[in-house]
Amino acid sequence: MVQIRILVNCALPYANGPLHIGHIAGAYLGADVFVRYNRLIGNEVLYVSGSDEYGTPITVRAEKEGRSPKEIADIYYEEHLRTFENLNINFDIFMRTTWPEHSENAQEFFLKLLNEGYIEKGTMIAPFCRKIGRFMPDRYIEGTCPYCHYPKARGDQCDNCGRTLDPQDLIDPKCILSGETPEFRETEHFFLRLDLLEEKLKSWISTKTYWKPNVLAYTQNFISGGLKKRPITRDIDWGVRIPLDGYDTKRIYVWFEALIGYITGAREYSKRIGNPDLWKEYYFDPEVRNYYFIGKDNIPFHALIWPAMLMGYGGFNLPYDIPANEYLTFKGQQFSKSRGIGYSVDDLLKAVPADYLRYYVASILPETGDSDFSLEELVSTVNSDLIDKYGNLVYRIVSFIDKYGLTLDPVDVNGDEEFQYARRSFESWLDDLSGVHVKRALSRWLDLAIYANGFFNRSEPWKTVKNDRQKLNHDLYLSLKITEFLTVMAYPYIPSSAIKIWDILGIPFSIDSSYSHLYEMHGFSVHRGSIPFEKIDLEAVSSKLNN
Repeated sequence: MVQIRILVNCALPYANGPLHIGHIAGAYLGADVFVRYNRLIGNEVLYVSGSDEYGTPITVRAEKEGRSPKEIADIYYEEHLRTFENLNINFDIFMRTTWPEHSENAQEFFLKLLNEGYIEKGTMIAPFCRKIGRFMPDRYIEGTCPYCHYPKARGDQCDNCGRTLDPQDLIDPKCILSGETPEFRETEHFFLRLDLLEEKLKSWISTKTYWKPNVLAYTQNFISGGLKKRPITRDIDWGVRIPLDGYDTKRIYVWFEALIGYITGAREYSKRIGNPDLWKEYYFDPEVRNYYFIGKDNIPFHALIWPAMLMGYGGFNLPYDIPANEYLTFKGQQFSKSRGIGYSVDDLLKAVPADYLRYYVASILPETGDSDFSLEELVSTVNSDLIDKYGNLVYRIVSFIDKYGLTLDPVDVNGDEEFQYARRSFESWLDDLSGVHVKRALSRWLDLAIYANGFFNRSEPWKTVKNDRQKLNHDLYLSLKITEFLTVMAYPYIPSSAIKIWDILGIPFSIDSSYSHLYEMHGFSVHRGSIPFEKIDLEAVSSKLNN
């Protein structure tokens, strides 16, 4: 396979509370699997995310807790970083939108679009709370969604149906700080002229026939009604300053500047490794593919607004793919850290190992439709798939070799149907992950694990050890080769466990940077180690979550 550069950008989570498992299913786990797959096949990957710290969710929490927004951002930046690391999600850089470098980048982007005629001044109607005496950001207004009638819709977006909103759209809007009905007054702001870029966007979107059907349909539906200019500044004091005189009480709004955080992350990473211009190769080389892993609610920002900003600036690569996932629900409700629905990642990691959680969530990723998280299903899936099918297979092979003190000679099994089945499974797995079909690729792995167990049973080594050492050697070697395929395929999903099993199998190659050894008839230095899986019990898991 030809080696290429890949840029993987993951949505920047708001630094206003713990990450819940819905976030991981929405954007981050799929991205991590995809990055590990690309590095396995030899592609050069830049993996970027960061902390969205200027959003009004941060100021809302700060006001409720009597802290400054910066204090809230500091707390959750560190917490999110630890959570990702504990889940074995390791970005090349996890930037912060409060970095001075980011403000400079956002301001430069703002001025460029202003000079190119894609940003203009205008007036808009905004909510004003008379009791507090100031204009209120969109998120400070809640009411009933006019589309799905969800009663707790925010002034910028409905968490239930995902529609973007204006505070005026809400039925019976209220200020969340005072409880008062806001007045809507005129105020001067800057606007992004999406309407000027509508035809370019339509033409570009028409080429994205390989996007997920749900993402493409959502985007086409959004643009079909026509694009309007969109305000990109707000009457707030927490945010990136507008780089013009006379606007001290206004700031660049979060949805505009946070998108530029992807570029900030790439630029800062390039500086840190001593190659300050490297980021340009990821953003200006047309051969580089840029992927954006996000949740459903971020589709309009990444499929329309961000491409429009890049088009307006000129020269930047546009997104190659935006493999957005739908929602992971909990007992039929959307996970929400603001509403306390579902489990935080940290709580779950106290109850089960990271690889167990990664595996289960990967098996239910809401790639094309919502899926529901269940503790009962987590326990049964882990016990059935990881322990009974994979861990038990490794244990049976390794313990048999150890019991009889066997040293296996390499055998050319290339002509065996079982080897070819494993090879076909692996190549289908590669194709699936190339197209970001993360859940489907995992099902290939599970099918191969079932097949491998069947072959081991059919080969009956407990019989051939007594009367046919040549067949015994052949069959055990073939079982090890199939398990080698399985372990490479498992690595992007359960990296810690796969590395431990790799060591037990004694394979003299790296698990994470190539796969050509799969087709080589090399030796195995098998040693009996501790298989990194133990069955879990629902009662014990529930108890740990509740303590």
